[in-house]
Amino acid sequence: MNAEIQAYNDNMELEDKKICNALAVQIDHLLGEADSKIWHAHPVWFLDENPIVGYSKQKDGIRLMFWSGADFGEDDLIVKGKKFKDASVFYTSVSEIDEGKLERWLNKSRDIQWDYKNIVKRKGKLERLK
Repeated sequence: MNAEIQAYNDNMELEDKKICNALAVQIDHLLGEADSKIWHAHPVWFLDENPIVGYSKQKDGIRLMFWSGADFGEDDLIVKGKKFKDASVFYTSVSEIDEGKLERWLNKSRDIQWDYKNIVKRKGKLERLK
């Protein structure tokens, strides 16, 4: 696991730390080709410099967010806005993580991508990569 991400996880309360560690291990394992770092103060994984998946501590728990998740066709992922293509799920206990669903979502995150890397250059307009 990336040392910065481990430090982020280690700063969490016990149950949140368990969730974060479990997510990081699975993401690292299933997206082995991805680069990871702390980006905008949260752990994020990138494929070809394009953000794919990340998590953060929020009021409702640990939010696992997929940047292109709105197009995954997954009922368990929450889509809030129309402008961006992100979708999320919240965890309050490590036991809530369904490894089968997580694997499916991570595979989709590799296959379904919107170009967030160049969103500033395109003045907020997203284009589909895959």
